[in-house]
Amino acid sequence: MVRAPSYTPLDEALELLADRSMELLNGNSNHGPMVAEALCALGRPDAVVPWIARYRQRILPRAPASNTIDREDWRTALGERGRFSDWAKYFREELNQAPWRDVLDRWVARLAPGICAAATHGVIRVGHAVRSLTIAETPCRLRELSDALASWAATYRELPSDHRAAADKLPPRVAILQIGVIPPDRRKQGNIAVSLAALDEFPAFAPIIGLIDTEGDLDLLLAELTDVFARVYLANAHDRLTTIVFIHGVTSLAALGNVIVQTRESTARSALPFAWQSACALYACFGTGVPQPRDHIEPHKHDAGLLVDRAVANGDEHVIKFTEACLCRRALDPSSVYLAAAAHALGVMAAR
Repeated sequence: MVRAPSYTPLDEALELLADRSMELLNGNSNHGPMVAEALCALGRPDAVVPWIARYRQRILPRAPASNTIDREDWRTALGERGRFSDWAKYFREELNQAPWRDVLDRWVARLAPGICAAATHGVIRVGHAVRSLTIAETPCRLRELSDALASWAATYRELPSDHRAAADKLPPRVAILQIGVIPPDRRKQGNIAVSLAALDEFPAFAPIIGLIDTEGDLDLLLAELTDVFARVYLANAHDRLTTIVFIHGVTSLAALGNVIVQTRESTARSALPFAWQSACALYACFGTGVPQPRDHIEPHKHDAGLLVDRAVANGDEHVIKFTEACLCRRALDPSSVYLAAAAHALGVMAAR
């Protein structure tokens, strides 16, 4: 049985991370604030501070802010990783001057074309920060929102996009079957961000942005998108690398779900095609298998509470966040794919 959410230790955890950067010592993204919030959402407050105390040692110290972001010319600072602290200071000032939902709405609209930034970690971190603020507005959580938005802005990157309308708009479960994948011999070797660069030389990718139908009920559309990419995960996650890659296709959409319920409908509708595009980019760069239809996923034997216990014991940041995202989406849409996906990730990521 899954326990009720408990956010009691979150501010303490965020304080422990206040002097840390958005990057780990190895250059990967800092998952600390995201995992802390996910553990709270899973009802495991006992695990939060011990996990953060261990993980904190892997994070780079935060550099001081050095240059002011120009309010009229902020676009020139997008994608400059070395300006994370400048962006964080900028967003703290924004949040001091306006309600956080207003700042969120304005900047989600601006940053949505770069949802793929840092392998989607920008939007994921924002999604966790936003959900914590809906529980309680505290100085620590507002600071975390400023840092989360800063991480998105500092790593901002757009994918090739042809915005001409497709002849026929499709539901995601049909549209995913139209996505071509880069042949293995033309794929770029490296991390997710490096691999996405191959899309610049893959003309079939650019029209994908306009392939899905974004009209109709937003909740139903997001439910279908997350279900589809959970199936993409199951069809394509074969080892640690591909498991981590395709986890992001689900967690980015789940995080965006936390965000867009706090924005205007127009902002939500403008962001969803970019979330679809970003998840498709992972499939195009790493995919090998076709996702199975809805009725081809066998109900999984593990109950949700056991999966949470296993995720906490495993301790991997991706496993914890993926388990939480799958259970969150399953609570909204009781698809059998979510327990199966979470259990699969636990199996793969247990092998070291």
